Amino acid sequence: AGGVLHVTNTGRLRRAGMRAHDACGADAIDVEPPGLRPDRPETVTYALPTDRRGEIPVGPLRLVRADPFGLARRVREYGDVQNLLVRPRTVALPLMPSGRNHHLEGPTTDTAPAGTVTFHALREYVVGDDLRYIHWRSSARTGTLMVRQLVDASLPQTTIVIDTNENAYPDPDDFELAVDAAASVAAGASAANFPVRVLTGDGPLVETRGGPHDIELILDRLAVLRAHDVPHEALDVARRVRAGGSLVVLTGARGDITRAGTLRRRFDRVVCVRIRPEAPGPGLPGIALIEMANLDELRAAWTGAVR
Repeated sequence: AGGVLHVTNTGRLRRAGMRAHDACGADAIDVEPPGLRPDRPETVTYALPTDRRGEIPVGPLRLVRADPFGLARRVREYGDVQNLLVRPRTVALPLMPSGRNHHLEGPTTDTAPAGTVTFHALREYVVGDDLRYIHWRSSARTGTLMVRQLVDASLPQTTIVIDTNENAYPDPDDFELAVDAAASVAAGASAANFPVRVLTGDGPLVETRGGPHDIELILDRLAVLRAHDVPHEALDVARRVRAGGSLVVLTGARGDITRAGTLRRRFDRVVCVRIRPEAPGPGLPGIALIEMANLDELRAAWTGAVR
C-alpha cells in the first residue's frame, strides 16, 4: 500500500524545507516534499508498511513548515484517520476432495443427506440409463424415450478450524502463519465456488455458500483475527456444526490434534495442519497430517495430499 501526497504552492515565492509526517499505526512515516515553485503542483508517493496483518489506522497527515533558522514553525493536519486492512498472505491451493465423485450430471455422493438429489432436466435415453427414470409422458409426446436427469444438489463444504489459543503457538509468528494457511485453504475452495465455513474457539467466524465474492469476505474476517486465551476448544465448536465435506484443522506446535480423530466419522475427509512442530506428530488413522514452516511447504504437502 502507498500514500500519495499532492502539494501546491499558492504563494508567489518558492517554498522549500517543508516536511510531512503521516501516522500508520504506531509508526511515523517522514515525507519530504521537493521545493515548490509558485503555482506548480508536486506529487510525492511513499510506502505504507503492510508487513503485519490487521487493521491499521492511517493519518492524519501533518505538514510542517519552518523558517530557515529553525526559530518558528507551523503545523497543520490534513485528512481524517482511515483504516487500512492488511489481509493474510495466500498461496494457490487445489480443492481438497471430500469423498464425492463429480460426474457430468453434477456432484454426487453416497453419503449425501436425504433429500439432496433433485430433478435437473429431461434428456434423451441412452443405452445404460436406469429404466426407472424414464419420463413416459414426455416420451409419448415427443415420440422419443426421455429420462429424468437427477443431480445431487448438495455441494461439498470446506470447514476450517483455527486454533486461536495463544498457548498453542510458542512464537506469535506461528499464529500468523496459521492464519495465512487458513486463508489459502479458504481461497482455494472459494475459487471453485464451493461453500466455506471458518470456526474458532469463540464460535463460527464466517460462513459462505459459494460465490465469486466469498473470498473477499473471508479475507476481511481473517485479517482481524487474534490469538488469545480461549475458554473453549475449537474442535468442540466443530462438533456442533452440520457434518459432511472436508475438515481442515490448523494449530501450533503445542496444539492437541489427537482429538481430531473423534471427528473422522462426521466429515468425509479430515486434514490436520501443524505450524512448525517441535517433534513429528503422531499418525492418526484416516487423517492426513501436514507439518509446515512456511507457505511453500504447505503448497507442496497439500498438493501431494490432493493427488
